[in-house]
Amino acid sequence: MTISKVIIAPDSFKESMSAMQAAQAIQQGMSKIFPHDTHYELIPMADGGEGTTDALMHALNASYVSTTVLDPLQRPIQAQYGFSATTNTAVIEMAAASGLDLVSTTERNPLITTTYGTGQLIKSALDQGAERIILGIGGSATNDGGTGMLSALGVQFLDAQQQPLQAGGADLLRLATIDLSKLDSRLAHVSFEVACDVTNPLLGSQGASVIYGPQKGANVQMVQQLDKALAHYHNQIEVQLNISVKDIAGAGAAGGLGTGLLAFCHTTLKKGIDVVLTETKFDTHLQGADLVITGEGKIDHQTIYGKTPIGVAQLAKKYNIPVIALSGSLGEGYEAVYQHGIDAVFNILQQPHDLLTALKNGVLNIEKTAENIARVITLTEKF
Repeated sequence: MTISKVIIAPDSFKESMSAMQAAQAIQQGMSKIFPHDTHYELIPMADGGEGTTDALMHALNASYVSTTVLDPLQRPIQAQYGFSATTNTAVIEMAAASGLDLVSTTERNPLITTTYGTGQLIKSALDQGAERIILGIGGSATNDGGTGMLSALGVQFLDAQQQPLQAGGADLLRLATIDLSKLDSRLAHVSFEVACDVTNPLLGSQGASVIYGPQKGANVQMVQQLDKALAHYHNQIEVQLNISVKDIAGAGAAGGLGTGLLAFCHTTLKKGIDVVLTETKFDTHLQGADLVITGEGKIDHQTIYGKTPIGVAQLAKKYNIPVIALSGSLGEGYEAVYQHGIDAVFNILQQPHDLLTALKNGVLNIEKTAENIARVITLTEKF
């Protein structure tokens, strides 16, 4: 098998290496074996969560903008997003301001955590002149239906005494008035493409509170309280705005942030990997490729549901290009990926390690694995 062009398109390996670092390590390993005239194209990938902004920066000719926002517990932090002045497009990860990683396990409480900081990032992007916002909504610490974000953009959520509600999901039960009179007028001219990889509705057994509340710190009683509060919130949206979005797939994403975006902004929800593949013009890079290598930190049975390796593989298969995936670990049912475009999967660990050591050695391990893959490929020429 002659290899003249290789597309290297991994996601990040969380807590170990960025998507670009992984891609560079793969190239380093393969180039030790393949001829010098092999052409490599490194295209960092993401699926809407961590690393989405990084993956799109080059494709959009964007630069980073840093600004002060409030984290989920309303503490000031510095957060970044990408902005392209040539296309007036902003790339924002809500996790940069409202993410679970910003709150320690002992602090997590979706009754009070807020998406206000995400709204501040959007407002900053509007100040830059954004007319299009790509928003990744994975990894939230919140369950406030997006009311925090909307408050930062001018919407007033008031109780029966016309006083502002407290931040978080719990106080939504007291919502009486939604006042749009101070909503940032620039939003009328902005389109949102929301990278959303879950299809949960807002409410009920598959809704935001029940499915994702526990990982954000909610116990059984809190889950019930939050679901009831979001139900009241949406009832008020229906009555006051004459809009119903609670059953749209993805309305429950990011603690109901999907609902807030659908109800108040010009929003389309898309699979995160589809957004990245489109913006990077991935299909054009595939022209003439002999091999595609992708990967991420863990591959298991859930990978087939919109994760980066599958999105990459399915597009590559349209051009009949072989696809190899690398992974930091292989979980239960990983073999399912073979039915969705991936031809071979390799665990990058060279020997048993504790987690900390495995993360520390990730770049070296992926480089060695890529080298061994290249060696196996060269064997095909000898049979």
